[in-house]
Amino acid sequence: MSFPERLISGYRAFLGGRLRTEQHRYRELAESGQSPEIMVIGCCDSRVSPEVIFDALPGELFVMRNVANLVPPYTPDGAQRAVSAAVEYAVQALRVKHIVVLGHGRCGGIRAFAERGEPLSPGDFIGKWMELLAPAAASIEPPHGHASLDHYLDRLERVSAVQTLDNLMSFPCVRILVERGRLNLHAAHFDVATGLLSVFDPETKTFGSIAGAEHSRMFAQPRF
Repeated sequence: MSFPERLISGYRAFLGGRLRTEQHRYRELAESGQSPEIMVIGCCDSRVSPEVIFDALPGELFVMRNVANLVPPYTPDGAQRAVSAAVEYAVQALRVKHIVVLGHGRCGGIRAFAERGEPLSPGDFIGKWMELLAPAAASIEPPHGHASLDHYLDRLERVSAVQTLDNLMSFPCVRILVERGRLNLHAAHFDVATGLLSVFDPETKTFGSIAGAEHSRMFAQPRF
């Protein structure tokens, strides 16, 4: 079976473009190692790449992606836990200064939880994983009919990102550094349809656009 042609052509474009212009940076990262200041916990949805959204250079972001950008509560039970391992490495080894939980619009995992459809496989891996949303879902009004479903999904996408901050705080290594002012936690939401990025304000308990005026001006311009 041949390697995907799309990846081959993309790599060739990378060779002649970004690698050529950033070759010195790659060599430097290879020799000195990575030292990103920001960890982003994002969804594995193909439309929501943190490196693209934040226009990041190689080595700038430490990214962990999973279905619906979730973090299970701290559970030191000896099991192999990929998300916990990534959080531990980011905080303890890389000593990042920020962790951003990046939720997004039209999230398939969120919709799967809300619609409670039939499992995709006998293992029902998605269903079991999405049970982590239960506390967030319990904190908001359930949808009443199809008309309110979209509003409910949008709210759940945002509330679950905030709930994930609480789960992060259950990790002793995270909580201690946050309390010492050496680590900051953030929740954000990216709208796939419009590209609008909103960030949670812990004081007002609301999400607000960080570049609303610029975003509005861009969409107000006529398109040809």
